[in-house]
Amino acid sequence: MGLDVVTLSRLQFALTITFHYLFPPLAIGLGALLVFMEGAFHVTGDQDWERLARFWTKIFAVNFALGVASGIVMEFQFGTNWSSYARFVGDVFGSALAAEGIFAFFLESGFLAVLVFGWDRVSPRMHLLATVLVSLGSVFSAVWIVIANSWQQTPAGYALVSHGGVLRAEITDFWAVVFNPSSVQRLVHTLLGAYLVGGAFVASVSAYHVLKGRHAGLMRKSLGLSVLFAAAAALALPLSGDLQARVVARTQPAKLAAFEGLYRTTARAPLSLAGLPDDARQEVRFGVAVPGLLSLLVHHRWNASVTGLDAFKAEDRPPVLPCYLLYHAMIGAGMALAALFVLAAWRLRRGRLHEDRLLLWSLVWAVGPALAAGELGWCAAEVGRQPWIVYGLLRTSQAASRAVPPAHILASMALFAAVYALLGAVWVSVLDEKIRRGPDAEDEAKAGGWMDAAAERADPAGRSFTEPRQEA
Repeated sequence: MGLDVVTLSRLQFALTITFHYLFPPLAIGLGALLVFMEGAFHVTGDQDWERLARFWTKIFAVNFALGVASGIVMEFQFGTNWSSYARFVGDVFGSALAAEGIFAFFLESGFLAVLVFGWDRVSPRMHLLATVLVSLGSVFSAVWIVIANSWQQTPAGYALVSHGGVLRAEITDFWAVVFNPSSVQRLVHTLLGAYLVGGAFVASVSAYHVLKGRHAGLMRKSLGLSVLFAAAAALALPLSGDLQARVVARTQPAKLAAFEGLYRTTARAPLSLAGLPDDARQEVRFGVAVPGLLSLLVHHRWNASVTGLDAFKAEDRPPVLPCYLLYHAMIGAGMALAALFVLAAWRLRRGRLHEDRLLLWSLVWAVGPALAAGELGWCAAEVGRQPWIVYGLLRTSQAASRAVPPAHILASMALFAAVYALLGAVWVSVLDEKIRRGPDAEDEAKAGGWMDAAAERADPAGRSFTEPRQEA
């Protein structure tokens, strides 16, 4: 692999998106759980749910700040590193990104202030409404980003128009762009993955406190809710993945063939469980597969033929080895998480979860595979689309900026790596401090920290919106 402009630009974008994609799934999953916790407080009147909601709101705010800071960088990269791509898809991609900013980000960030600082300042119903709208804002953000990305996978509702001899895609049917052939299935799968990440994260922290015997009463409630939430998402993900795989088989058959290491078009095609694709031999070495199962899943017939990589020219095929490994690692992580959370839910129902230390420690560490599964799935989808940046229309090799020299990309990539390492360290440090402290009621009376400083700046009359005060 040579370090040319295209390769370096791809590596830089991979670096920034991999870091950024830690935060949106957490925001979506945590946002939904905040709605459940605060809703439970309103329904039952149990103050424990309000204390939990206050605690997880602080975690949500930290995650939101890092997500915004890391996400802005990528939009600039479209103009700096991928100017040919930006020129080609600007009418389509720009519309979706603008909609994300107007309808999602402003909604989410606008009510975030009420969510974080509005405790004891607005009515409980108003605060619950703010929590719901922040959660919806995070979902709407995913909607528009997935629509934009899905259009790259399955373009629809456009016309190619020449401007001074330069082709660009322009929207002819907005709703065809929105409901392009893969957007709905990809959105459902992305949201379910985010819910699994959010549930795994809350379960991890809750299980840690239960193991340490801190805030045990509160954290048992938090643990029960998150385990059930994550188990439901984990069980729904294979069903969603099956629907999405059938769309891929219909719209991007080369990608599915690469995922499965299917070099030749085959009747009674096997579903590969493990192995090592070998392009030279055109086979999966050391493979373990179930005969006919891929045909059954894709076409609902054991003997149906599934398109292999031999149906495509060599220059139109995605790289098989990384696609195969990313895809199977994602599925392996997802299946392991489903087994873990179903077992935890079963133990919870029988009243034995809190005494099962091995299972609790497994839940503590489960957040790692949950985050990794999301990253692996996103990478598999992007690598599987190669060599196209817009499937069938624009090759990745044609999309990079020609005016940016490799040395500049290397230098900026090194700076991004350094800044992201610093941001990551800050993120982990702040989360660690807040998680170790836990949902202690006394925390609310303690001064200091960036959140208190922000509240004081916003309201000079009081140190923090989170503290009750006497009205004049």
